[in-house]
Amino acid sequence: MLHSLPPDTRTLGADLRALRKSRGLTLTALADTLGKSVGWLSQVERDLSEPSISDLRAFAAALDVQIASLFSAVTAAGEDGLIVRSTARRPIGSRIAGSVEELLSPDLTDDFVMIHTTFEPQSALTEAVTRPTQEVGYVVSGQFDLWIDDTEFHLTAGDSFRIRGQSYHWANPHDAPCVIIWVIAPPVY
Repeated sequence: MLHSLPPDTRTLGADLRALRKSRGLTLTALADTLGKSVGWLSQVERDLSEPSISDLRAFAAALDVQIASLFSAVTAAGEDGLIVRSTARRPIGSRIAGSVEELLSPDLTDDFVMIHTTFEPQSALTEAVTRPTQEVGYVVSGQFDLWIDDTEFHLTAGDSFRIRGQSYHWANPHDAPCVIIWVIAPPVY
C-alpha cells in the first residue's frame, strides 16, 4: 500500500492543510489573509481548535472553494475515509456557471483527487485556465469540446484525455449534459 493514513488524519484540519499547500501558501500567508495567528491556524490544521462558521467562510474565500466542500458527509460506521456514497458527495471546485463538481475521493489528503463533473448543456469556460497539475479525464456520457494549448478536440462518451499543466478551456455546446470523471494531481480544490 502506497499510503496508509490512520483514520484521524482524514479530518477538516487535514483537508485545510492540503488545500493551503496545494495553493503554495505558507501558514503565515494564510494566517495573515484570515487575520488570525499562525498558532491558531496550526492548531486548526492539527484539529486542536475548531473554527467557527465565520472562520470557515473566511477559509473558503481565502482558498477559493465552496464552503460546503469543507463539511464532511455523514458516513456509516467503518466507511469514513474509505467510502463515498453517491448520495454523500461533497460539492467542490470551481464556481463556473454550468458545471457542477463533486468530490469522489473521501478527502483531500492524498496525492490526487477524483472529481465527478456534470457540464450542463450550452455551458462553457471561455477563458483559458492553466493549473500546476496533471489531470486525466474520462467522458462518461455526453459530448465535450476541449481546447488544450489552443488545439480543439471533440470528445464523446468513452474518450479520455490528459492535461499536464497546459492551458485549457472547454464547452458543452450540445443539448445534453456531459459527465466527466477527473483524476487531478496534486489536489487543487
